[in-house]
Amino acid sequence: MPVLIHMARLHLHLLSDSTGETLEMLAKAALAQFGDADVQRHFWPMVRSVQHLERIIDDFKANPGLVLYTLSNEATRDRLEECCRQLSLPHVAALDPVVEALEERLGQQAHGRPGGKNKMDEAYFERVDAIQFTIAHDDGISWQDWEQAEIVLAGVSRTSKTPTSIYLANRGYKVANIPLVVESPPPKLLFELRKPMVVGLTTAPARLIQIRRNRLLSLNEKAETAYVDEENVSQELAFARRMFADKGWPVIDVTRRSIEETAAAIIKLYHEREDRLAKDDKPQIGSKPI
Repeated sequence: MPVLIHMARLHLHLLSDSTGETLEMLAKAALAQFGDADVQRHFWPMVRSVQHLERIIDDFKANPGLVLYTLSNEATRDRLEECCRQLSLPHVAALDPVVEALEERLGQQAHGRPGGKNKMDEAYFERVDAIQFTIAHDDGISWQDWEQAEIVLAGVSRTSKTPTSIYLANRGYKVANIPLVVESPPPKLLFELRKPMVVGLTTAPARLIQIRRNRLLSLNEKAETAYVDEENVSQELAFARRMFADKGWPVIDVTRRSIEETAAAIIKLYHEREDRLAKDDKPQIGSKPI
C-alpha cells in the first residue's frame, strides 16, 4: 500500500493536444473520489508543438504538482516527460494503460489518437441541462436569468457566439450570449453580473465583413448594406472593444481560431477564474472565520 503524504494544495496540470475534453472529464471523475481536496487545476489545451510546451514549463516550475497528459505527438510527449523528470514531477499519460490493454487484446497498434466516450451518468444529465439552458438564452433571450449562467459571451453580430455557446454547453457549461449593437445598449444587468464570467469575442473587420456577406448571400438579401459597410463594421468592433476594456472582461480574438480553439481558451479562462475565487474565499493562516 502506498505511503500517503498530505499536501495543503495540489497543483494538477492537464495537458492535451486537442480540446482536452477527455482529460478534463477523467480528472473530474477521479477528483470526485477525494471529497474536498484542495486542488488547483492548470488547463493546457491545444499543446501541439515543443515550442508551445516550452512556454508552459515555467508554470510547472512555479507550481510543481502532478502532470496528466494526452499527447500523441512523440516529440512533444518526449520533451514533456524529460522536463517532468528534470523537475522531479510525477507525470501520468492518462490513457496509456487503457490503450495498451486494447492493443494487447485487439492485436493492433493504436494510431495515437486519444479519444473519449459518453457515459450515462450525472455528468451526462448536467450536459443536457446546460444545453437546454444555453439554447434558451441564445442571442440575448431571457436576459433576466443570466445570473444563473456560468459563462456569458458578448460580441457584435457574427463573432461565433452561438456555435461557441453550443460547443461549451456540450462540455457541460451553462452559457448565455448577447449581440452588441451600437444603437441598442445591452440590458443593465450585463454590467452587474457576479456569478458568470463574461467574455468578449472580437475579430478582424475584414474577416467579419466576409462572414456577413456570406450570411446575406445565403439569405438572398442585398449584398451592400450598413451591415457589411467597412466603416460601420469598424465602429461596431471599436464600440465592443471599449465596452470590454471598461469592464475589464477577458477578450478572445476569433479571427484565426476554430470554434473548438475558442471554447478551449474560454474554458481555460473559466478555470483560472474559479481557482482565483476559491483562493480568495479560503481563510488565510491565522485569520478568523467570518
